[in-house]
Amino acid sequence: MCGIAGIFDSGGRRDIDRSLIERMNASLSHRGPDADGLHLEPGLALAHRRLSIIDLSTGQQPLYNEDGSVVVVFNGEIYNFQELAKELAALGHTFRTHSDTEVIVHGWEQWGASCVTRFRGMFAFALWDRNRETLFLARDRLGVKPLYYAQLPDGQWIFGSELKALLVHPALPRAIDPLAVEDYFGYGYVPEPRTIFRGVFKLSPGYTLTLKRGDPAGTPVEYWDVPFKVGVRPSEKEAQEELIGRLRESVKLRLISDVPLGAFLSGGVDSSAVVAMMSGLSAEPAVTCSISFGDPAYNESAYARTVAERYRTRHHVEQVDPEDFSLVDRLASIYDEPYADSSAMPTYRVCGLARKIVTVALSGDGGDESFGGYRRYRLHVNEERVRSLLPLQLRRPVFGLLGWLYPKADWAPRVFRAQSTFQALARNSVEAYFHSVCFLRDRMRRDVFSERFRSELQGYTAVEVLKRHAARAPSDHPLSLIQYLDLKTYLVGDINTKVDRASMAHSLEVREPLMDHPLVEWLSNLPPSFKLRHGEGKILLKKALAPYLPPEILYRPKMGFAVPLAKWFRGPLREPLKRAVLGPVLAETGWFNASYLRRLLEEHQSGVRDHSTPLWTLLMFESFLRNVMGARATGDARAAVH
Repeated sequence: MCGIAGIFDSGGRRDIDRSLIERMNASLSHRGPDADGLHLEPGLALAHRRLSIIDLSTGQQPLYNEDGSVVVVFNGEIYNFQELAKELAALGHTFRTHSDTEVIVHGWEQWGASCVTRFRGMFAFALWDRNRETLFLARDRLGVKPLYYAQLPDGQWIFGSELKALLVHPALPRAIDPLAVEDYFGYGYVPEPRTIFRGVFKLSPGYTLTLKRGDPAGTPVEYWDVPFKVGVRPSEKEAQEELIGRLRESVKLRLISDVPLGAFLSGGVDSSAVVAMMSGLSAEPAVTCSISFGDPAYNESAYARTVAERYRTRHHVEQVDPEDFSLVDRLASIYDEPYADSSAMPTYRVCGLARKIVTVALSGDGGDESFGGYRRYRLHVNEERVRSLLPLQLRRPVFGLLGWLYPKADWAPRVFRAQSTFQALARNSVEAYFHSVCFLRDRMRRDVFSERFRSELQGYTAVEVLKRHAARAPSDHPLSLIQYLDLKTYLVGDINTKVDRASMAHSLEVREPLMDHPLVEWLSNLPPSFKLRHGEGKILLKKALAPYLPPEILYRPKMGFAVPLAKWFRGPLREPLKRAVLGPVLAETGWFNASYLRRLLEEHQSGVRDHSTPLWTLLMFESFLRNVMGARATGDARAAVH
């Protein structure tokens, strides 16, 4: 795993300041502490930080073709590089290393921009072809690896693995995008391709960007999408057998490493499936890592131990202090833009534990999206049945009124939260799904923001992100549609962002077998009933794993990496939270309704309501303004957002 950065002058061949590209590269040193490299020529600078995983002796980057006319900097892994290298060698290409990076330069020479369709893995890379005067940027299909870019006012382009590399450049405008703020308070992250800054973008998953000298424009081009095209229906037994074969192959590909390798083991179905497959592919015991919590309500370590004992893994457990909130400010510097998934804290801790033992860890991320595992999927499908019985023109006024009249019950299980259910039934499918996943719902966002900020949005609302993806969705089946939406938004913007930054902060490479794109394609094309049936998610996966895992692992309620925010905000974080939410940094932006923020705080701390999610979202935004934008006191925050 590595970090990349670069500067490209598309309008000419202006010299690049070597010290500037060195500073951009140094900002990514945590991603690659083992080595660094630069390539400079008139009008171009490429930089690389290396975490050595494969071909430790000759895999340094930047890496060149035979005559040096093609050069690449690359972050990620190409898992099928060995078969590609054989194919390319047979076509006359000469390989000087045993690294997966070299198949990129020769793949470009042989296949041009379509080379990305041949790569199986996680990747973000920048390739310069001097003969074509072309810079080619690409990101993997599911967005496991990040890539940010921007065009500067003078026409130059800059890019990097993290926003912090771009922020080193003094010519980069740092104006916060109000639409991104609305998105952040809607989703808890800023979805692709937008970033928190105007004019700075994430290259979307499954896209490339080609920049040519003499052409100031650059338009991202899509090369892959999830198909969701149900074809010939296999029998369930056939599908179970094929699933195990595909899982085993995906895990096997990700065991290629020249450094110590292990796996995260939470005791959930997905991570347990990965460990079960690993244990059948090696004569050596697998290395597994998990964390435990002192609070039983958040502790899954006993389930992880059950799986570890079954497969006799070398299991490592570390208990996280239930009062471990020391990372609150550290998160802002890790993520570079507002990010409000509080599970980033335990994820950071488990990555730190793993790095003490291994350099590469396999995870179970991506399983819920492809197998239909989230509880919200079941609820949405049930609500869709009701929505299908009545036209929207009737549902909207009737259920909208009931949702407004019925008392709010945050404390109750969702099935008993009639207000939430009525509000969902009053919406169309996409609006209803946004209602179920959003951090701050529409009415609360309106109340949180000031009238001035709402006018800056000019009618834009965060649900537009889901609507944009839904308009391109290949399936309108209720389950397939929301799986598609999650694969395009939540998986990329929340899960993959969380794991990449938390792992890279510790110089740890994380590989995701359940995000192998042939597996994701195959699963998307299976009938929805293979994923969710009679209120039970992950049907196919659980049945296929019956010989490998006990029922108490397969059928237990999902827990996840939760942290006790509500308790913290009424206890040890009470005063820090108050200072952040009601202090000068948020106030000076002019974007927030101070009286409503005070009401949220008072209702939560008195125990009347649980507002932990909106308060955490506000806390993380304030931390971003201080730690990334440099806002400290009256006047600083206002300058940071204008």
